[in-house]
Amino acid sequence: MKKKTKKKEMIFKSVDSLQQIVNVVNEAASALNDSKRTIKESAIPEVLAGALGAGIGGVGSFAALYGLGVVGLSAAGITSGLATAGAIVGGGMVAGIFVLAAPIAGLAATGVGVAIHLKNKQLKQEKERLYKEVLLKHEAIIKALKEEVNATKERIDYLQSLNILLQQAIKDLKFDIDAA
Repeated sequence: MKKKTKKKEMIFKSVDSLQQIVNVVNEAASALNDSKRTIKESAIPEVLAGALGAGIGGVGSFAALYGLGVVGLSAAGITSGLATAGAIVGGGMVAGIFVLAAPIAGLAATGVGVAIHLKNKQLKQEKERLYKEVLLKHEAIIKALKEEVNATKERIDYLQSLNILLQQAIKDLKFDIDAA
């Protein structure tokens, strides 16, 4: 019998949060299609370098591992965005908070129960689909690591960093799927 887990215990709480895994799956596909590709040519070089540096043992989740190499939103970026949004109504940063929050508050007031059910069902289906895709890419990367014995160190590092990210994605997706 499956243990019921609250949404706050899930690793991937929304379909949007799965985009990181999609990025890694796409990168693995590119790696498998181009035997000369290395971290330098990657669409996510910082993430791959961070994964390689951290290895698999030192990080608690895929999101943390993925985030190692990504700077994310800066304070300057956030404040300028809020100020821009606030300028719409003739205010500054504080007004921007309300401008950006108003649509969210309006949406929250309508159809919450139905929306949550549909979102959870969609999220579970997407996790299951991605889990299968990650397993396939992980097997293919392991095969490439075994076959490309004469590859450059940069290529081996690239494949190994993908392997680390895919291993963690498998673990975290399986956790969420089993707990759902």
